[in-house]
Amino acid sequence: MPTTTAPRLGTALARLLLVAAALLGALLAGAAPASAHAALTSSDPQDGAVVATAPKDVNLTFSEQVAMGGDSIRVLDPAGNRVDTGEIRDLCSANIIRYGVGLRSGLPEGTYTVAWQAVSADSHPVAGAFTFSVGAPSETSVALPEQTVGGGPVGALYGIARYLSYAAFTVLVGGSAFVLACWPRGASVRPIQRLVVRGWLTLTAATLVMLLLRNPYTGSGELGDAFDLGGLKSVLETKTGAALISRLMLLGAAALFVAVLFGAYTKRTDPKEKKDLTFGLAIGGTVVAAGIAGTWALAEHASTGIQPGIAMPVDLLHLLAVAAWLGGLTTLLVALYRAPGIERAAVERFSKIAFGSVVVLAATGLYQSWRQVGSWSALTDTAYGQLLLVKIGLVAVLLGIAWISRRWTQRLGAPAEAQKAGTEETAEAEESPEAEETVGAEETAEDVQESGEGKDSEKDQASGTTGPDDIDPVRAAQLARQRAAVATARTKRDRDADPERTGLRRSVLTEAVVAVVLLAVTTVLTSTEPGRTEEEAGRSQSASGSTAVPERPVDIRLPFDTGGVNGKGTVRLSLDPGRTGANALHVFVDGPDSRPLDVPELKVAFTLKAKAIGPLPVVPDRVQAGHWSASGVQIPMAGEWQIQVTVRTSDIDQTTIDKNVKIG
Repeated sequence: MPTTTAPRLGTALARLLLVAAALLGALLAGAAPASAHAALTSSDPQDGAVVATAPKDVNLTFSEQVAMGGDSIRVLDPAGNRVDTGEIRDLCSANIIRYGVGLRSGLPEGTYTVAWQAVSADSHPVAGAFTFSVGAPSETSVALPEQTVGGGPVGALYGIARYLSYAAFTVLVGGSAFVLACWPRGASVRPIQRLVVRGWLTLTAATLVMLLLRNPYTGSGELGDAFDLGGLKSVLETKTGAALISRLMLLGAAALFVAVLFGAYTKRTDPKEKKDLTFGLAIGGTVVAAGIAGTWALAEHASTGIQPGIAMPVDLLHLLAVAAWLGGLTTLLVALYRAPGIERAAVERFSKIAFGSVVVLAATGLYQSWRQVGSWSALTDTAYGQLLLVKIGLVAVLLGIAWISRRWTQRLGAPAEAQKAGTEETAEAEESPEAEETVGAEETAEDVQESGEGKDSEKDQASGTTGPDDIDPVRAAQLARQRAAVATARTKRDRDADPERTGLRRSVLTEAVVAVVLLAVTTVLTSTEPGRTEEEAGRSQSASGSTAVPERPVDIRLPFDTGGVNGKGTVRLSLDPGRTGANALHVFVDGPDSRPLDVPELKVAFTLKAKAIGPLPVVPDRVQAGHWSASGVQIPMAGEWQIQVTVRTSDIDQTTIDKNVKIG
């Protein structure tokens, strides 16, 4: 029966690493660093508002809790000078998250820029900017930083460290669990030891990098600020800083666990002592693993939003299930390639653990999806929902490949039967033409080697010298290559003699590749604004995306272009007091040179689409060139009104422009 050769470990792992690097780079490059989990839902004054008099302060309202610093809100005049007092005021009450900053008195007319930056409750930096005008808009020379907060080299390094921390956690926890629960003999296998220890080292290094980069990641974006002791002290006072420090302390306990697992545990020969030590390691390891997983749950998605008391333990279970499944899968892959003697019973035990992990992942993932998405529209229309669909698809593919791996596992014989079958297959393989070719190659190599050694021996005797030190270096290298060829041929023959194990290796390797992709998507998902938050922020901005300012007149500015001669200009509309009931309407039309533009006709209409009211037409009276007014304009009820202004600049040139404003 013809057999298939399994890929060599070096080639397989190299391909796996290349795929991982490519996908990680693509995903991290495609993910916006400032994918905010807290969003600005409204501001006072609103973005683009034109107010009659300068406000006393600027207030910002967010979708969830944020951390503010001394320079989190900056208000700049048209020349770029700060006009705020620099004192951030906490105006939060109940479920309303609002912060403000006072303005200096006597601000002149012109356009002012509000730049803000904060850290959302789930540890991600957020930032933005908007403008408002006093009296009338003006030119501004304010230049805001082009680099997005959380982006640049610092953001890229921080993102890579986050990915490595997730991957290393799965390897550390999953590898240890695989040894304890599935394959105790693996504790003495050097490749398994190296895998778990490297997981610990990578997680520790990634955590230290994240701790150092946290200050520039949420602030300046300058790599040099990573070693700013003052900034590091500020980070340690935050929730994320406390979580990272706690993770480092727990990794110290994990180091002790790993030392016992690969030290004292492997030396125990008494069954009772080993059983007791296994129980102690299982309890202690679970506590440490849960503690490390909790550092993510306490600082990221689960700690904010709805039902955090339920979400955090669910997130902890989700992370542990991921580690048990994917980390155990990685350990099994290494064992299959570097320790071919792994028993079928160990693979079957892992298969059961993987099944249980998938059940836990399905339950916790369903809850997390509902919590973070919230609606079918958010699942398809938001970046978070679309990434979640990709993740679900990858999990489905992974389960399909796992089913194939399970079939290969079932085809493995019992230890004694497998050994007998392997012997028989080896004998059959040796009788086949391919085997004869392989064996012939081995024998030829051995004959050449023996011949070479014989000739060298004769030369040594003729010259009166003996010993390996006198062998020609070229000849020694040739002999080394021959021995390597013989060893490779034997390894290939042994591997080909076990087709079931070869099939299992390949299917597990494929699982590992998909798992790498899945982990990369999950990492990007944790830095993307949840669909529920994005939709709620969109609704809030839509509802309050007007230029209405509470307790102040509605002032809007609308550019127009009728397409004809002298058809360009700007409409400035003021509705006073901007509330339900009677209002005074004033409309000013300016030309491109900001001078009053006298147009033949101007009409205004109000529509409340949510209640199917309107359009309510208003024909203002011409007061003077470029100025129209109307008194007693009735606004029957509060809501988001669409104000339409129709401007006619000639007999045939006309256009209608509109703006939504919230009138209460």
